Amino acid sequence: MNILHTSDWHIGKRLMERERLTEQIQAFDELAVICEREHVELIIVAGDVFDTFMPSAEAEEVFFRAVKRLAGKERAVVIISGNHDDGLRLAASAPLAAEEGIYLFGTGKEVMPTGGDRPVRAVRSGEGYIVIENAFGESVYLNALPYPNEARLREEKSDETYTQKIARWIDRGEAGYEGDMPHILLAHLFAAGGKASESERDIDLGGARAVPLSVFPPYGYVALGHLHKPQRMGQNIRYSGSLLQYSFDESENKQVILLSASNGEIRVIQEIALTSGKKLVRLEAANMEQALALLGRYPEHYIELTLHMTAPLTTQETQALRAANEGLVSLIVHTEGSESIPVVKRSSMSPKDLFAEYYRSVYGDLPTEDLTETFMTLLEET
Repeated sequence: MNILHTSDWHIGKRLMERERLTEQIQAFDELAVICEREHVELIIVAGDVFDTFMPSAEAEEVFFRAVKRLAGKERAVVIISGNHDDGLRLAASAPLAAEEGIYLFGTGKEVMPTGGDRPVRAVRSGEGYIVIENAFGESVYLNALPYPNEARLREEKSDETYTQKIARWIDRGEAGYEGDMPHILLAHLFAAGGKASESERDIDLGGARAVPLSVFPPYGYVALGHLHKPQRMGQNIRYSGSLLQYSFDESENKQVILLSASNGEIRVIQEIALTSGKKLVRLEAANMEQALALLGRYPEHYIELTLHMTAPLTTQETQALRAANEGLVSLIVHTEGSESIPVVKRSSMSPKDLFAEYYRSVYGDLPTEDLTETFMTLLEET
């Protein structure tokens, strides 16, 4: 059975107010072509389907059209929610979606419908797991763990560490596994040692939410979402990365991972590069002439330009730069001889930084790590 691992679609996400739904639709078209070409029977999506808890109607329409096309008439799609998703909202259509071969885990406590006449379908399911079988009787076991915290799983606070809770939640999803078929843990987590990008929030809460690799099963394959940079964390642990480049430090090519389940094992067959969507590039120029020349070289990119000047930029110069490339979305100007004081818009600050700024404005000092962690945990739960 051929399986495609993808994650972090972030449907509806913008770049400096630039709409990117068209690019995302193109990327889904590309995924559909890959599935046909590689004879994929199962697609696994490791969370952050949407960019916000309340996606627009347009974003939801893109999602439903995309997953229906990906499932087609002969494939299955298994999706878990991420920290950007409203798990309950995402899984609300699970009974209907299952009839189309689409299985939605919002909290991990759902039990998916089984059976049906599709060639690839769920044949067994329980809280936190599902078994997918194809027309040839080949099966794969999926331990499905959406982005976990106490509020989502409706648990009371306890003395358990976050790592202990993750281990317990993973064990719950192993309840139906008897070691008799290929195994995948599908999860949306921050694995310790992972490299985050600027488009992600402060996802590790100062390290408290970092999950050690020892918690993951040593067998099968661990399909992770949460980090936007594709990366391999261990022998069998991988992030597929996001659908598009969502920040200027994501210079790497985006990809999906093709897997094969056979003879009781999961093997990585290929990392398939994605070509859809505009690329993001950071440029730096010493003067206007150099800046205009650089902008002319990247006509199909989104651009962040840092410009070093000997005098403040005039309105005419700013207009000339904007006219030189419509993809210029961020302009940072450093004037020689003046103290460089970056101007930071609150809209671009993370919740963690906003809390620190507010706390310092009231108390004249930065909050402690424990207080910050408590704030971030409460923010997650709301």
